[in-house]
Amino acid sequence: MADLPLVLLHAFPVDARLWNPVREPLAAHVRLITPDQRGLGRSPLPGTDRAPSLDDAARDVVALLDKLELDQVVLGGCSMGGYLTMAVLRLAPERVGGLVLMDTRASADAPEIVANRERVATRAESEDSLGWLFEEMLPNLLAERTRTGRPDVVETVRDLIESQRPSGVAWAARAMAARPDSMDVLAAADVPALVVVGDEDRLTPPEDARAMADVLPKAELVVLAGAGHLTALDAPAALTEAILGWL
Repeated sequence: MADLPLVLLHAFPVDARLWNPVREPLAAHVRLITPDQRGLGRSPLPGTDRAPSLDDAARDVVALLDKLELDQVVLGGCSMGGYLTMAVLRLAPERVGGLVLMDTRASADAPEIVANRERVATRAESEDSLGWLFEEMLPNLLAERTRTGRPDVVETVRDLIESQRPSGVAWAARAMAARPDSMDVLAAADVPALVVVGDEDRLTPPEDARAMADVLPKAELVVLAGAGHLTALDAPAALTEAILGWL
């Protein structure tokens, strides 16, 4: 499996710069591919009359693999990137030779989460700045010790969020809200899988990670101490060690 490229999909509402702290050490051992998802980072938001759906984003990923002439990869993602990984697995399971699911969950959103995502999408469309989204989300993205003791990481998160296009944030929020439960997809995924979660993750806590690890046929679960939702920023060395050790 170590000879397969590793494709990592970023979280919401940031872009592929999320992986900067782990990029160099991972790329020293494996071919690493970290695309921006549609509407975020440098990726455009295609015009369409269809309702936002991660199925379309999954087709973007498959199209990228086709362009790079990659028959199969190890596919992984954090948070929304994990949701997108599962959407790709549903769409084209033959392209996935291994899974890395970080700080994510397989279950669909509860009604109150769906309502909150629509609130976020509507506000993003009505305001020019995303500073409010940074302030809202920060307590749930990083561990407390990172928020209080590592101002550089806090500013990185601020820049990642505030530099996004509001239209892309709105599209992604609605696409996540519409996603189905993917436990059946994971149960059918007969490939090696690594499930990683920060022990201080408030958004997708360790019990969500254990639920995925329990249903995956070939899963290894790693809980990172002192890390929150964005483990690539909270605990990059530990995350790198977990991924490379598993590979």
